[in-house]
Amino acid sequence: MKIMVINGPNLNMLGLREPSIYGNETYAALEKLIHETCAAEGIEVTVMQSNHEGAIIDAIQSALGNYDGIVINPAAFTHTSIAILDALKAVALPAVEVHISDITKREPFRQISYAGLACVKTIAGEGFDGYRQAILFLKKNRRD
Repeated sequence: MKIMVINGPNLNMLGLREPSIYGNETYAALEKLIHETCAAEGIEVTVMQSNHEGAIIDAIQSALGNYDGIVINPAAFTHTSIAILDALKAVALPAVEVHISDITKREPFRQISYAGLACVKTIAGEGFDGYRQAILFLKKNRRD
């Protein structure tokens, strides 16, 4: 199995950005958790982060024919990007949306998730462990 993990804007600032919401762990620690989880499960993984919507769309499109699933944290693009929604729909790969914080308990504008409309599952409010849960979900529910 091969998955792509896509992280959106400002996640590279983990550990510095609003630690009361996102915690004190760094983006490097998140990448380490993702790689260790995938290695333990025998999953090949590519991890990317971008602050640019087009780069995220390009990554989603590049997954078609090359990956079995996507874990995506679109970050702020969750609530604004119909283009990311359309890219996820176009590739039609199983995708799990992840959010470190619980977006359902935050500001009203965070209640809308466009990307989530194309995902088979959303995991929110589980911190970094949400990524582990998403990876395991994709493995368990793999399409053959």
